[in-house]
Amino acid sequence: MPLSKILFKPGINREGTEYDNTGGWFDVNLVRFRKGRPEKFGGWTKDGQNTYLGTARALHSWTSLGGTKYLGLGTTFKYYIKEGDGYADVTPIRATTTNGIVFSATNGSSTITATDDDHGAVVNDFVTISGSASLGGLITAAVLNQEYQIGAVTPNTYTFTAKDSSGSTVIANSSDSGNGGSGVDGAYQVNVGLDSYVTGTGWSSGTWGEGTFGSTTALSSTNQLRLWTHDHFGENIIINQRAGGIFRWVENNGTTTRALNLSAISGANLVPTVGLQVITSEKDRHLIVLGSDPVSSGARTGVIDPMLISFSDQENELEFQPLITNTAGDLRLSSGSSIIGSTKSRQEILVWTDTALYSMQFVGPPFTFAVNLINEGTGLISPKAAITSASAIYWMSATNFYAYTGSVQKIPCTVHNYVYGDINLGQSFKVHGFTITEKSEVGWFYCSASASEIDRYVIYNYEDSIWYYGELERHAWLDTGIEDYPRATFDGYLFEQETGFNNDGSPMTNVFIESSDFEVGEGEQFAYIQRMFPDFKFLSNSESGKVNLVLKTRDNSGETLLTNSTSSVGSTTGQINIRSRSRQAVLRVESDDDADGNDNVGWRLGATRLDIKPDGRR
Repeated sequence: MPLSKILFKPGINREGTEYDNTGGWFDVNLVRFRKGRPEKFGGWTKDGQNTYLGTARALHSWTSLGGTKYLGLGTTFKYYIKEGDGYADVTPIRATTTNGIVFSATNGSSTITATDDDHGAVVNDFVTISGSASLGGLITAAVLNQEYQIGAVTPNTYTFTAKDSSGSTVIANSSDSGNGGSGVDGAYQVNVGLDSYVTGTGWSSGTWGEGTFGSTTALSSTNQLRLWTHDHFGENIIINQRAGGIFRWVENNGTTTRALNLSAISGANLVPTVGLQVITSEKDRHLIVLGSDPVSSGARTGVIDPMLISFSDQENELEFQPLITNTAGDLRLSSGSSIIGSTKSRQEILVWTDTALYSMQFVGPPFTFAVNLINEGTGLISPKAAITSASAIYWMSATNFYAYTGSVQKIPCTVHNYVYGDINLGQSFKVHGFTITEKSEVGWFYCSASASEIDRYVIYNYEDSIWYYGELERHAWLDTGIEDYPRATFDGYLFEQETGFNNDGSPMTNVFIESSDFEVGEGEQFAYIQRMFPDFKFLSNSESGKVNLVLKTRDNSGETLLTNSTSSVGSTTGQINIRSRSRQAVLRVESDDDADGNDNVGWRLGATRLDIKPDGRR
């Protein structure tokens, strides 16, 4: 009897049962499809050994006129500029105290209490202390005059843990009875944000359908999941902490200088003091603040209007006062209660509220920008869930996936129930869209139902119109652009993605793809499988490459699958003896990354053949 070629339909389909998806793939992890064939995901490597503080959920890269590559990285704690291998802390300063801080220490304790009336700090904020004198014992001036992360706070005091220059804890002794002298200064960085999304902040805030409708808790950078937005304006970068201030870092000043409050810079005129997002309109060179504070009595109020859009004069990010001689101005959206996010295309800027999608286009004086309502009811699940790709703009709502190519289309999704049936909508603002242009992929990282942090992804391959998913924790992502590989953040490090086929020098674990049931005829007969003829292409280290081919069987669709055989397959494997008898079978392919010398091997599955024949009805 001739051999049977086993070809499964590309993509994953979880909308029906395993049996209903006969001839397709049903489950997967860290495996993608290329030209219809499954292949192992690319691996990742640390981009240097330097770390950052906090959880990084924002990345932006650009190049100066001099050719210097910069990467902006915003975390729950700080904002960094990465130049080369180092992270420069350019976090803006919120407030300073001059000659106004006094300290107290307790013998046998490393906890220092600082008194500074109305300091405005919150737990985990950072302060840089200078001008201190020794407390008299082990708490020397060198110990005090450093950057510290703040512990417990009251309106007029806060604590920190004393350390030496190496970071080791220092414990006060009985001689530490001084107060640090009369010349102690403190520079307080902008308040840190939350590492978890909290519903009920702002008018009708939170994911659509989540939280308390009509909540009137004021929007604040300290009661929001810390999400930075940033965009370059020329060689400089404009940054914003969601529901917080707007700042500018100037490239010419170097990475030893901090970002400054845009509204406090010399020449600033009616610059918004707070906002939900910043974005630049590159073609016409305007700075746009989404969810800005309005103007009242000739000044900004400092209170966010979540539906107000303010934009600067052309080529001048410091001028926001509308005049007959400039193009500055503002406009207010009407559908929805709050702007959620935005993204750019070549022709327009798309802006989502919690209930609608708008198109914002430059039209020139006297109106500067025209805003058109495109669609209602398509929402955006998070501020970073919209993705601009080479083919369209894609986004994830709280209920569906969409694409925009001049009009809105809902994308048919074969894993819809799998994703939306197991997602933590309480942490939906952590959803982060990403692109891998080289692979024609767009995707979203999200928290599964039982997780409070990102642990999964779902990918749409727009070239083949197929879906697949897996488990991977990545907090932010940046596609290739000025760099050769995508970048992603996780565990305090920046990673290069799609480099090799291992996990930063260690094996990638739980890499597999599994088919739905296949059968002989309509399942009325048993099938006898004698042999399997594997077909693999190993993408590197072909001599040591190994995968495991697993055959699972059952007689009826309601029964538990039983592992019939597991075979290690290499580049020279010709055939595998099976000798299995059943009505239905499932094929599973697993990476064998634990094999000697096999932790950096990629593979692509071809057309596996089976020596299979009918074997009666009993």
